Amino acid sequence: MRFVVIQSGSKGNATLVIDKGRVLLIDMGVGLRVLKEVLAKENLNLYNINAMLLTHEHWDHTAGIKYLPPLPIYCTKETLNNENVVELEPYKEFRIDHFKITPVSTNHDVRNPLGFVIENDEEKLVYLTDSGKITVKSLQKIKNADYYIIESNHDPEMLMATNRPMMLKRRILSTKGHLSNEQSATYMTKCVGDKTKEIILAHLSEEANRPDVALETYTKIFEDANISLQNIRLCCANQHYSVEGGR
Repeated sequence: MRFVVIQSGSKGNATLVIDKGRVLLIDMGVGLRVLKEVLAKENLNLYNINAMLLTHEHWDHTAGIKYLPPLPIYCTKETLNNENVVELEPYKEFRIDHFKITPVSTNHDVRNPLGFVIENDEEKLVYLTDSGKITVKSLQKIKNADYYIIESNHDPEMLMATNRPMMLKRRILSTKGHLSNEQSATYMTKCVGDKTKEIILAHLSEEANRPDVALETYTKIFEDANISLQNIRLCCANQHYSVEGGR
């Protein structure tokens, strides 16, 4: 299984998952040109996308849907009103071709948002962003994955130092907001296992975080938990360029 995090952040999000000639698109909050350029690098085009998984309704995850050709869109009924929607229920697994997919609940200030656990016969990918916490039930579903694309949105001190309104800061810090670097890393210490190969930190704030800060925090939290990152690729997704992972 391979994946390409096309863009990740408050200005737009989209990720491709590619395996055995099948292509899934997670969210579509980027421009058509950006998506086409990444597809072309993979020798693919828009019509090679077999299905879309949609996490929630915010524009930075949905703005580009209008550019896509007709294709099935898998999400909760609260997320999108579209004739192509296939309605999902949290924790009720389903299949798209050879992929087994389990939607898991996230905690965000929208109606019934989701993360996804995507499995083939050999590997497991977790995609979970835009969440202020991870519930016990969701945590159980995402353990010991091969690949994680996980939110690590902000550093609380950096967030509080921004010029953002206090109401927005409180929203981000709440359990319906976004995971901080420390929260994200702490959850991951409870999830990684002997299969884990990669952790991609996603949805980093450009004002309230930096890749070096996020990576440093992760390293410290893992060291404190006596968990080695030696055999795990740890890196950050980006708002302005794509990041590849998997094999």
